[in-house]
Amino acid sequence: MRTYPLEEEERIEKVIRTCKLCYLGMADENGRPYVLPMNFGYEKGVVYLHSAQEGRSISILEKNPQVCITFCTDPGLVWQDEEVACSYRMRAESVICHGKVMFEEDFDEKVKALNIIMHQYSGREFSYSAPAVRNVKIWKVALDKVSAKEFGVPSKNAVRYKDQTQF
Repeated sequence: MRTYPLEEEERIEKVIRTCKLCYLGMADENGRPYVLPMNFGYEKGVVYLHSAQEGRSISILEKNPQVCITFCTDPGLVWQDEEVACSYRMRAESVICHGKVMFEEDFDEKVKALNIIMHQYSGREFSYSAPAVRNVKIWKVALDKVSAKEFGVPSKNAVRYKDQTQF
């Protein structure tokens, strides 16, 4: 099985839009990694996230706003030979992004970001109360580096998924 880079912007965006969660990694002042699964929205090279106004992640990001965000489609188990352990692999697509978190404070921009996030899951816009908008922390990450791969791609030999589907 093989791994191939994904370079077409449409395919990369499809992977991002297919995901229900992203994983956001940051490093605290001691260099210790801290990774959170998060809901997100994506539009035009920007990832939008939301959280409470305070917490460990906010404290870390105020000191070091650099982040890594990972997206991965639902994996499927594949193998070359059912009897050979080393021939098993997961098949999926992933996108790894880097950027810098900026916190959005403008009320109207926060509403726009919330709608981008909600559109990711519901395909629609919502109305928000003023207290709800004021009390949410909106994170905006303009992506400055993006790499993507498709892994577990079948070779010339037949490959099977766990459910016995053949290619």
